[in-house]
Amino acid sequence: MTSRRGLLGRIAAVGLAAIPGCSTLLSREQGNAVSLPPNPHEVPARQHAWDAVLHTDAHGNRHLPRHHRVLLLDLDVEPSVDAADTIETAMRELEATYEWSAEGLLHTLAWGTRYFERIGELEASPIRHPEVLSRTDDPDLLSYDAALVLASDVPSHLVRTETALFSESEPLEGRELEARLDDVFSIAARRTGFHGEGLPAEHAGAEGVPDDIPRDAPMFTGFMSMRQGTQPSEDRVTIDSERFEDGRFDGGTTMHLSHLTESLDAWWDMDDSGRVDRMFSPDFSPEDIESFTDDVPFLDQAFEHAEEFGVVGHHEKVARAREDGQPVILRRDFNTTDGDRAGVHFLSLQASLDDFAATRKAMNGWFLRNEHDQVTDRKNNGLLNFIDVESRANFYVPPRENRVFPAFSP
Repeated sequence: MTSRRGLLGRIAAVGLAAIPGCSTLLSREQGNAVSLPPNPHEVPARQHAWDAVLHTDAHGNRHLPRHHRVLLLDLDVEPSVDAADTIETAMRELEATYEWSAEGLLHTLAWGTRYFERIGELEASPIRHPEVLSRTDDPDLLSYDAALVLASDVPSHLVRTETALFSESEPLEGRELEARLDDVFSIAARRTGFHGEGLPAEHAGAEGVPDDIPRDAPMFTGFMSMRQGTQPSEDRVTIDSERFEDGRFDGGTTMHLSHLTESLDAWWDMDDSGRVDRMFSPDFSPEDIESFTDDVPFLDQAFEHAEEFGVVGHHEKVARAREDGQPVILRRDFNTTDGDRAGVHFLSLQASLDDFAATRKAMNGWFLRNEHDQVTDRKNNGLLNFIDVESRANFYVPPRENRVFPAFSP
């Protein structure tokens, strides 16, 4: 097999900057022996550009891959060109093995608050340490160097990827890798889960997962999420100079990752109307929800609904955080039974973490408590009586050309 160093001559002939997905750190250091394997699969410039290859239904609603894994990483070496070479080569090996699709593998390498603190750039970066955003929760506020997000319809792709990138002995689908991420990172924590019709019901019987979840439900709550009209475009969540003046982060996005646990027994003890009231709005019936295709037609009537019905819906609250009628966070959350407890890993992308904070504050619904004595910080206040936030962490997702050690200068 041709060595990484042996590939340098061919790469230098065309110039590192000409290779799609090449780290700009490596581009600046062409005098060093840096090599990158060629990539047979087309990949987008944005790491977070998944939408174009996701499956869609008859109404244009995109469906996430069915299986997810997030590896939360500690950096075991100091940032350097050699370490960048290792990371970029390993990521290129991954892209050369699997097609960029739900049937292959979608992935994102994100960088956390600990990394930006390490290089002295946290205050200049588009992310900050996570915060407590509700007085009803006391989450662990976590800091990592990086996160590797993996998603595929084929669960074995996730297992094999982790094993190959973090093991010295295992190939990846028969491919002997030129570099592995465990030369640079160690896995500090792992988040696993699933999203899609039938998968929640397959976990019935696990602790906290009742037996009566509908067989066709994509989420533990029984409802379809991510209708097209309730999600912003990837352009909307991409950083540019209008949203963040430091041009070093243009083309990327911020990523928030929360672990929520769910009280599903209490949720499923309610009838269909009670669940619709709290998920959507007391102005809707279960039959209304079945008729919604690519959007949910919310009116700004949360105050009126709280006063009239003594209950308010989750979606009608968070819709108040929209700008110019458009959502501001792109949700890519998924169900989980991590920790032997039903829950959700809430992964969202947004141009600014302020957009996430504004959405969560709208979800809190504190502004509605004076409308009716039955609406409290949690009770009859959307989903708040059925979820607890266990942890939060924030990350920056660079564009592919700068995915290794963003904002770092050797």
